[in-house]
Amino acid sequence: MIAVLMGGYSAERDISLLSGNAVYESLVKSNIKCFKFDLNKDNITDLWCEKIDKAFIVLHGRGGEDGFIQSELKKRNIPFTGSDEKASNLCMNKAATKEMWNKYDLPLSPSIVAKKGDELNPIYFSLPWAIKPTLEGSSIGISKVSDKKNLEQALENAWQYNDEALIEKWIEGDEYTVSILNNKTLPSIKISSDHDIYDYHSKYFSEKTEYLCPSDLSNAQEKKIQMIALKAFNVMGASGWGRVDFILDSKKNPYLLEINTVPGMTSHSLVPMAAKASNISFEQLILKILNG
Repeated sequence: MIAVLMGGYSAERDISLLSGNAVYESLVKSNIKCFKFDLNKDNITDLWCEKIDKAFIVLHGRGGEDGFIQSELKKRNIPFTGSDEKASNLCMNKAATKEMWNKYDLPLSPSIVAKKGDELNPIYFSLPWAIKPTLEGSSIGISKVSDKKNLEQALENAWQYNDEALIEKWIEGDEYTVSILNNKTLPSIKISSDHDIYDYHSKYFSEKTEYLCPSDLSNAQEKKIQMIALKAFNVMGASGWGRVDFILDSKKNPYLLEINTVPGMTSHSLVPMAAKASNISFEQLILKILNG
């Protein structure tokens, strides 16, 4: 029996419910015995009363993507999809991720960490800046700062989600993403949004956001970002499936943004789109993740 774990209690709960239902319906179509479980802070003990052969984790954000549920499943010897608890926890933290990537000389924009209540270190790189919470996904809490006077408000916005924020050099360019499935890369996707930031609304609800897959990159450029994505994924200890996001500047120089160990699986989601470009149907994709 497969438990499809969805919902959760992070800021990405609504998207997790959409993703989880899509996964559940796909498993049913494939005649896989499964049930869906809407996890919250009060009902996790109910989960352990169920017979579970494997958990399909579709919990986005904290509680699902940060190693918590992976650790709880591991304690009970229940196999699960995706990365283990250690990799999940590391990948969830944008600052820790950048620190790890930096050790492997992967391409990054300069950044510093701003902790709530601590004195801010000097920002050694020029405006504009991207301000983002270190522990949220789906571009929640992100601001673009083009004038120093707006920095404090942007930090307050990010600190609503956790006490640590990343101040990053804003790279002007196009966003691309590379999905990874069982240690292989899928075709990259170029994302064109009508917003300055590819934000929560653009990702999940806007009909004006455009996706190009396969993207507009040359074969050499495509191979380059796929190679970087796979290395970025592997050095974090991630496994199974995931997504690595980039900004490419006007000269097509890539800069790593973040890694997602439980990406969205909605109608607007990018992993299914990349799989489709590789002639992998949604049902096949779900089975590959389940059996990976």
